[in-house]
Amino acid sequence: QVQLVESGGGLVQAGGSLRLSCVASTSTVTATAMGWYRQAPGKQRELVASVHSGGTTNYADSVKGRFTISRDNAKNTVDLQMNSLKFEDTAVYYCNGRWYLRTYWGRGTQVTVSS
Repeated sequence: QVQLVESGGGLVQAGGSLRLSCVASTSTVTATAMGWYRQAPGKQRELVASVHSGGTTNYADSVKGRFTISRDNAKNTVDLQMNSLKFEDTAVYYCNGRWYLRTYWGRGTQVTVSS
């Protein structure tokens, strides 16, 4: 069983920045993909950004140019740098990882952007 633990959420003003971090309980070297999802109240969970084992990254259109995902296999972490935050970025952010066809989720961290 893989555990993912997020940190770094909080309250920030619009235009500000936050950095989310997720640490895995096992080596991320063997993870085929890791990413960040978010879920706002009354909305479905959506992909924010992902990074694959080969280094390929994907971003939701709404965050391109503002968010950057990075993966550090030496530390078993995947981080999400969020700049130029908007009110609509307010959500619970979840770390996600896939190992050997199984997907794991963290418990989430709240990000609130005040307008």
